[in-house]
Amino acid sequence: MASNGATDEGATAANIVPWLEQQILTTLREDLSVSEDALTSAVSAGLITEATRPEFGDYQSNVALVLAKKLKTKPRDLAQRFSDALYGRPAVQQVLAPIEIAGPGFVNFRLSDSWVLGELSRMHQDRDGRLAIPTASPRERVVIDYSSPNIAKEMHVGHLRSTIIGDALARVLDFLGHDVVRLNHVGDWGTQFGMLISQLKDVQPDVIEQEGASASSVAISDLVAFYKEAKKRFDEDEAFQERSRNEVVKLQSGDPASLKAWRILCDISRKEFGEVYEMLGIQGLEERGESFYNPFLKDVVKELEDRKLSEESQGAKCVFLDPRNEDGSSSGRPPVIVQKSDGGFMYSTTDLAAIKHRVWTERADRVLYVVDQGQSSHFSSVFEVAKKAGFANDKAKLTHVPFGLVLGEDGKKFKTRSGDTVKLRDLLNEAVRLADEDLQERQKEDSEAQPWPDEERTRTATVIGLASVKYADLSMNRESNYQFSYSKMLSRTGNTAPYMLYALVRIKGIRRKAQANTQQHDKDKDMDKDAPTSTTTALVLTSPAESSLMRHLLKFPRVIQGVADTLYPHKLCEHLFELSQLFNQFYETCPVVNVEDAAVRASRTAICEVTERVLQVGLDLLGIQEVERL
Repeated sequence: MASNGATDEGATAANIVPWLEQQILTTLREDLSVSEDALTSAVSAGLITEATRPEFGDYQSNVALVLAKKLKTKPRDLAQRFSDALYGRPAVQQVLAPIEIAGPGFVNFRLSDSWVLGELSRMHQDRDGRLAIPTASPRERVVIDYSSPNIAKEMHVGHLRSTIIGDALARVLDFLGHDVVRLNHVGDWGTQFGMLISQLKDVQPDVIEQEGASASSVAISDLVAFYKEAKKRFDEDEAFQERSRNEVVKLQSGDPASLKAWRILCDISRKEFGEVYEMLGIQGLEERGESFYNPFLKDVVKELEDRKLSEESQGAKCVFLDPRNEDGSSSGRPPVIVQKSDGGFMYSTTDLAAIKHRVWTERADRVLYVVDQGQSSHFSSVFEVAKKAGFANDKAKLTHVPFGLVLGEDGKKFKTRSGDTVKLRDLLNEAVRLADEDLQERQKEDSEAQPWPDEERTRTATVIGLASVKYADLSMNRESNYQFSYSKMLSRTGNTAPYMLYALVRIKGIRRKAQANTQQHDKDKDMDKDAPTSTTTALVLTSPAESSLMRHLLKFPRVIQGVADTLYPHKLCEHLFELSQLFNQFYETCPVVNVEDAAVRASRTAICEVTERVLQVGLDLLGIQEVERL
């Protein structure tokens, strides 16, 4: 038996937890002769956790409390025997300070100062932008399905969370070296296109017949209004309704004119989507709409029939996941309908075809669906059918990544005053406008501040506004609903994007001043400019504030890995926010710019640099750009 994530390598900031767990297991097995059965119970209870308070060290273990009864001994006595044996290992002595026993038998571990300094020095010396964070092994192919707007419907606030969360997860997994496929499962097929094509043929019939006509040839200024007008006609005009149904049949049978109209409508939407994605900095998102999987749907239904998984119910073909009652209804969950009685296919059929393609053609090890939590039961059922049908193999992990609603400040679903869904473009533009307004107000209040050139102020306001929207979303547990408030997300206090951006600007300024001070100090001492300079800085530890900051910086690799494993980006936000607070405490008690001791000044400047780089990497993983000043 091995601990999850166990490693025989030396301890690093990235693997310290599994390394320590392995040392604990080896000590219990070899030095204390604990049985495999007892070890299993210890592992299931958790070998170590992060210390709840700084005075308890860095990590804690209650392994002695868990095993004492099984070994028929007192917990504190067992804790002492265990800690003596563990600390007797030379490899452990290189990583940990002397182990402490607390209370009835808790074991407290504190990382040694020398190990902390060594690991932070590795982060500082790494100049490839990775802060000595290793790439994942084994490397996985990860397909992430996110954003997923619908053709002919403008992106709205409901698409915000999927797009932002999906992009952050893709960035984290990509940073760790996984092979990430970003997919935009666009709603570009279905019965609504019969309605839209009929409307287009009525309002601009010449476009369909025109040679070489494209989206630019269509005089539709507002595609959403176009959709609403078509829907109104469909609901009120029976003749239009009948024509629309016929258009669906023609489209599905490959009629050239219908396909041309469909492509034009899709292209208009893609242009709209692209502009929003550009604002949000979304890159590498490959569109693969429902239409892509349409040719595979008949085969999906046939395979389910061949495997005797689907049954007929009221003319429809269904997969029952729970036993059926005498009247044919499900005794538990609703059946998964894969083909309607009229021969049409369902979203579930498309999703099954997509899973099969992603697992067997894309060769995905993980498939993530960043979709609102209202679809949880749908994905649970579809995943189960896919596994039973062999569309997903045992190797592939299918995961729904659910998220809650965006609420207004009144606690109700976020809408405009008229009750309409908020357009995403309008929401982003308003955030930028308010950020720009704030910058101008601050300029008026601070007459000594350097004036903002219009172009720089506009660029800075754009970064702040968009970062504020992103960070406000990502800093929340994705499964929770959250209240959308411009005033809160644009605030320069608390866990917000402006606070984080200001912290980064401040740290960069401190480091520049410290470096300039050092250069002047060297110049005053008439140092030889041609003398070789060291590429490394010897780090020193002189205060508790330095220690707290260093230890927090070393958690960064594990935080990133934790986001990749658990898919909760807010954990990264929490880490960065706490980092900025710890840096403030460090700077208040540990002078950097004007400290006389050259070695201490160099060390503290290096600590500033590592903090700066961690914030830069962390914000970039959240999809947030930097600003030069605030």
